[in-house]
Amino acid sequence: MPAPATPRAPASGGPGPGSGHAASAGSRDRPADLPPPAAPIDVVGVDFSSRPTRRKPIVVARGRLDPAPAAPGAAPGGTVTLLGLQPLDTLEAFSAWLADPAQAPWVGGFDLPFGLPRELVEQLGWPTDWPALIRHYAALERPVIRDTFAAFCAARPVGGKFAHRRCDGPAGSSPSMKWVNPPVAYMLHAGVPRLLDAGVDLPGLHPGDPARVALEAYPGLLARELLGARSYKSDEAAKQTPERLIARKDLVDALLQGRSRLGLRLRARPALTDALVADASGDRLDATLCLLQAAWCALRPGWGRPADADPLEGWIATAGPDPAAPVPAPAAVPAREGARAGAPAPASAARRRRA
Repeated sequence: MPAPATPRAPASGGPGPGSGHAASAGSRDRPADLPPPAAPIDVVGVDFSSRPTRRKPIVVARGRLDPAPAAPGAAPGGTVTLLGLQPLDTLEAFSAWLADPAQAPWVGGFDLPFGLPRELVEQLGWPTDWPALIRHYAALERPVIRDTFAAFCAARPVGGKFAHRRCDGPAGSSPSMKWVNPPVAYMLHAGVPRLLDAGVDLPGLHPGDPARVALEAYPGLLARELLGARSYKSDEAAKQTPERLIARKDLVDALLQGRSRLGLRLRARPALTDALVADASGDRLDATLCLLQAAWCALRPGWGRPADADPLEGWIATAGPDPAAPVPAPAAVPAREGARAGAPAPASAARRRRA
């Protein structure tokens, strides 16, 4: 079933997240003491493939975030309108889309790893500066990557074969050095050099065009929150079962009702929600999940980047603590039994915001 045609989002103009639009955002992070943006923000979500085809393309979900009025003491939220789904069936088409000024401004969530584990990089003696590492990695052929990573794993004990990034644990994502099931190492190899070549802004990794902000997203994180362990997709026809169809319906319903911790409600025309449910591969739905994760980041200072994010490994959108969450008020501590009447009770330390 072909994806519905993609209408362009309304032109957004120039201001960035400090005032509501993607166009002047970039790596110049919005200070934490500024209110969340109020104007609409153009957002995209990208379900990536390292070897796209017409049958299984890269899918771009395009949408518009309308922030909700900020309530005192509440985390920011809003509505995300899905405007269209665009297939890109070659890597060249993906590069052209990234570089097309007519597509900007946008804040985008991309379903592929942006970095390799620091432990792996240091042990291999590869560059520890992120742009230099990506250039080095891009120059390698896939068989060299496979053999290098396989040798690394072979020298390690059972149960600890793969090196992990700091962000993999909170997100529940696969190690970015995996070359099979899923081959995310090849996704990084095919996709991230193209992001770098396109000059997009990569917060926490490499500055670029503030009108095109690219964030690493992981749709499985949001899907797992709403569905638990239920599977909702498969590329194998034999596994495209009624149970997975029902799971996709339930997932779309949950997004439309805004039932996730992101504080965002999805809005879409029936033709688009039908397309999300009908796609048994889950690619359109994954692109939409990335869209919502990008929208969450667009409302937060520093794009929601964790304070301890590794500048070599990268970070995953929405996987860390919410930097915009209100700080809980100090709990009242009763006076000690037997304390003098009128003596002040011991002051209690406010619980610190998670970093």
